[in-house]
Amino acid sequence: MQPQEPRREMISWEEVDRLIDHLVPQFKREFTAMVMITRGGIIPGGMLAEAMDITHVLTAAVDFPAQQMQTEQAKLMVWPEFIQFPAEDKLRGRPTLIVDDVWGSGRTITAVKNRVSAAGGFPETCVLHFNPYRNLFGHVRPDYYAAVTDAFIVYPWEVDRGTDQVLLGEV
Repeated sequence: MQPQEPRREMISWEEVDRLIDHLVPQFKREFTAMVMITRGGIIPGGMLAEAMDITHVLTAAVDFPAQQMQTEQAKLMVWPEFIQFPAEDKLRGRPTLIVDDVWGSGRTITAVKNRVSAAGGFPETCVLHFNPYRNLFGHVRPDYYAAVTDAFIVYPWEVDRGTDQVLLGEV
């Protein structure tokens, strides 16, 4: 029996607006910095930075190198490679909101959160969608999220440009 493909859900710009509107009142503190995780966090991060008037906006690019591994579990143990990351002096002492589009396994946003913390920042995590069924971190969740899902989400900025080109042909 083949493993079942994850359910796919396309999100409209109107839905993204609703998700952002749902997130903004949740924030418990004022953030003086934001780290957007490339690429997924750039658009929601920009929308949140504008809504929250955060001007100290930074980016982090993280990769988990594909290696020839024996098992799926071994693949999940790969250390992250930080392709781009803000200098420590840009984070030190700052309440920092870390933004990505989705928390699937949680590996990327957790790696960024740990590095911001190691730099002396005070990180909190934020995503549009949280998938607790793929989460590798037990009961750990994003600090802020707009929706819970079990689906593979296709965002409007991905339509006709990337992921959906393969996915829509299979639906």
